[in-house]
Amino acid sequence: MKISTREIVLAAMFTAIMCVLTIMVRVFQPVLVLPFSLQPLVMLLAAYLLSPRAAFLSMLAYLLLGLIGLPVFASPPYGGPAYVLVPGFGFLLGFAPAAWVQSRLIKNTGLLNFMLAGLAGIITYYAIGLPYMYLILNFYLKSSIDILKVIEIGFTPFFALDLAKMVVAALLARELSRRLDIKRELT
Repeated sequence: MKISTREIVLAAMFTAIMCVLTIMVRVFQPVLVLPFSLQPLVMLLAAYLLSPRAAFLSMLAYLLLGLIGLPVFASPPYGGPAYVLVPGFGFLLGFAPAAWVQSRLIKNTGLLNFMLAGLAGIITYYAIGLPYMYLILNFYLKSSIDILKVIEIGFTPFFALDLAKMVVAALLARELSRRLDIKRELT
């Protein structure tokens, strides 16, 4: 299957949005007690508005830009191949498959369909991010942290915020779809 020019442009646009918002939030991060990121919001929005292939490619491009050394990630070292050793890298790794799963599940622009698809996207990146965090903390950083502690530090403080981002992204996507007359190819 060929990818259209429109899909490439839209995927690139969401890659750029992900990079810019991550850097902007990072500037204000020292003020916040709990680490905060708009990355899930952008991933969710991309999956709502783009085809599964374009959503996947946009998140993959973001990941690759950071891994080649551009400082587009949220925490130090901000980019480069060494970032794979950061415990939270698994969540970034999960964004591309999560965007694909979420986008694939969208069958209509009804709010309930958007919410359920968004929840599936969130579950997907947690299903990749939490085990990755466990592995890095235990086998690379030698922290001897059990699964419950990983859930306490990697899930509990963020899940409610991610659900709120899902609602915002769903409402924004519905309005953008309506105003910009975005029609999704539903397969």
